[in-house]
Amino acid sequence: MKLPGKDASAELTSGDFTERGDPVALFGEWLNEAEASEPVDANAVALATVDADGMPDVRMVLLKGFDEAGFVFYTNLESRKGEQLAAHPKAALCFHWKSLARQVRIRGPVSPVPGEEADAYFASRPRLSRIGAWASRQSRPLESRFALEKAVAAETARFGAGSIPRPPYWSGFRLSPVQIEFWNNGAFRLHDRVRFTPQGDGWLRQRLYP
Repeated sequence: MKLPGKDASAELTSGDFTERGDPVALFGEWLNEAEASEPVDANAVALATVDADGMPDVRMVLLKGFDEAGFVFYTNLESRKGEQLAAHPKAALCFHWKSLARQVRIRGPVSPVPGEEADAYFASRPRLSRIGAWASRQSRPLESRFALEKAVAAETARFGAGSIPRPPYWSGFRLSPVQIEFWNNGAFRLHDRVRFTPQGDGWLRQRLYP
């Protein structure tokens, strides 16, 4: 796949998206286009949090849903990010689609998804992923790869062919945006940037210098 160079970047920067009024719908369109062009995981997003000392932390997660209420991802609640979000329930997301030369940044408070919502998503995961959620003590020291494989084998035997419920320490978070910024690559670093912030029942749109 050919990556956009300077000439192609100029073609991508039409400016049309800067006149849009609904950032959630625009995000959906950009994600759909990324799913057609990104080789792996178009829904991958960098999630930034802070720890108890106020130090920033960042890692990649997968977006599993979005709508006007927010952007949803799942994790082990006892993981480092789970503990950080419980202590400081604010976060930032950054999507970067290299094939499209586009970026979306989102930030805001986070809240746990309802239990029934987490149950429904967990049930939709592949069986081995559900077993892995029980076997992994995410973010904690692991003595060897063999120890992990042994834990997976033990959980596989425990559940057998039966149903696999969601672990009590595994759930999701919804980030409710207080800011959504779209960035589209432009020739000679003259990018298009538009920031949306909630205003009343809608959104305030503001263009930014690149």
